[in-house]
Amino acid sequence: MTPVKGSPITASAIPTAILAAMTIGVALAFATGVNGPILMAVVFVFTMAIGVPIPFAAGIATVAGLYLADVPMTLMAQAAWTAFEPFPLVTIPLFILAGQLMEQGGMSEKLVNIAQKLVGAYKGGLGLVTVVACMFFAALSGSGPATTAAIGSITIPAMQEEGYRSRFAGAIAAAAGALGSMIPPSNLLIIFALVTDVSIPRLFLAGIVPGIVLGLMLMIVVFIISVKNGYGGTGEKFRWGPLLTAFWDGKWAVMAPVIILGGIYAGIFTPSEAAGVAVAYGLFVGMFIYRGLTWAKLFHAFKFTAIVIGSVLFILGSTKAFGQLVTLFDIPDAVLGLFQGLVEYPWLVMLLIGVFYILVGMWLESIPQIIIFTAVFFPLITSLGIDPVVFGIFTVMTCEIGFLTPPIGVNLFVAARISKITIEEISVGVLPLLIPYMLMILLLVFFSDWVTFLPDMVYGPQLR
Repeated sequence: MTPVKGSPITASAIPTAILAAMTIGVALAFATGVNGPILMAVVFVFTMAIGVPIPFAAGIATVAGLYLADVPMTLMAQAAWTAFEPFPLVTIPLFILAGQLMEQGGMSEKLVNIAQKLVGAYKGGLGLVTVVACMFFAALSGSGPATTAAIGSITIPAMQEEGYRSRFAGAIAAAAGALGSMIPPSNLLIIFALVTDVSIPRLFLAGIVPGIVLGLMLMIVVFIISVKNGYGGTGEKFRWGPLLTAFWDGKWAVMAPVIILGGIYAGIFTPSEAAGVAVAYGLFVGMFIYRGLTWAKLFHAFKFTAIVIGSVLFILGSTKAFGQLVTLFDIPDAVLGLFQGLVEYPWLVMLLIGVFYILVGMWLESIPQIIIFTAVFFPLITSLGIDPVVFGIFTVMTCEIGFLTPPIGVNLFVAARISKITIEEISVGVLPLLIPYMLMILLLVFFSDWVTFLPDMVYGPQLR
C-alpha cells in the first residue's frame, strides 16, 4: 500500500471519467427520482480528475450532497468519528509496520533465496522466483504495492541482467505483487470486513486458496512466455539439499506467517493481537537475528507507516460520510430496483458488478472503492443469497485488477519505477498476466463453494 497523494489521471482520461460519472449518476437519478446522485457523482469524479486528492474529492462531493439534501454539515465529523472508532482498525497500521520491518530487516531476501532454490532452475526461473517470493511475502505484508516493491526491487534488476525484456520483468513483479492484497493478512480484506461486519478470520481463510491458485496460474503464464522467448533457465536438476539449506537459513522468515496466521486460526489471539505479534516478531528478527534493521531503516519503517495510515484515515473519514449519504439518498434500494429483473440470475449480477468494479478501479484507489461501492452493492448481494465472504474475495480480486490497469495502477507505477521504464510500456507488458485474474473472476462467479471450504471447515457453515 502506498500513500494516496492524488489521482494520477491523465488529461486524456478526464472526459472518459466524467462521462462515466454522469452516466452512473443519471441512471441512479432516474431510479431514485432525486438529483443528489448526479451531483455527487459528477463533483466527485471531476474534482479527482483535475488532481484533487481522493479523500478531499470525496469530502467535497459529500458536502455538495449534504447541501442538496439539507442535512447538517456535522454529519461529516460524526461519520469520521464512527469510521475511526472500530478497534479492529488498529490492525491495518500494525500490519503495515510489520511488513515494513520484515522487508527492511532482510526477510524478503531470504524468501527470494528460498524461491530461487525451489523453481529458479527452470525456464523463466527468475520470473517464477518472483511469483513464488511474492506469494511468501504476501503472507507478511498485507499490501499489494508493498509486496511489489519488496520483491521487485530484488528480482527485477536480476531479470533484466539475465535478458528479460524490462516491461515483462516489471509486469511479473506488478502482477504477482497484487497477491499481497489477497493472501492473508490482507489490508483490503480488513477494510471490507470493517464496512460489512463480516468476520475477518473467515475472510482471511477464504483468501488462502484463491491466492495460491492465482499464483500458480501466474506461474504457468510466466513459464509459457519465458519458453517462447528463451528467458532464463540454467537446466540444472532440482535438488532437495540446496532447498532445505535455504529453508533453514530463512526459517525465521518462513515462520512469520505460520505464527501470525496460525495463532489467529487456532484462537490464540485475535487479528488485532496478531498484528501486534507480527510487529514484535519483525522487530526482534530484524534487529537480533538477521541484523538487517538499522536505526535509519527503523525510522523509515515508522515514517512510511505514519504516512500510509494518515492517508487511510483521511480516506476512511471522508468516504464514510460519502457512504452514509449514499444510504440517505436510498441509492442501495435504487440499485435493487435496477437489478430487479435479474434476481433469478445472480451470476449475471456478479459479472455486471465485476465489470463495473474493474472500470472504476482504473481511476479510483482501492480503499475508497471498497468503502463507497460496498455500501451500494452489499445489500443487493445479500438479498440474492450470495455468501458475503465470497463477495469479499470477489471485491478484492477486482481491486487487484485495478492495481494492474492504468491510469491509477499503483502496482504498475511501483514496478515501472524499479524497471526504469514508462507506465505505457509496463501496461502493455502486463496484459498477458491479466488473463489469470479474469479466469479467477469467472471461477468466483460460477463456482464459489471452493472459496468458503476452508472457513466452513474451521468455523462451520455460515448461516445466510
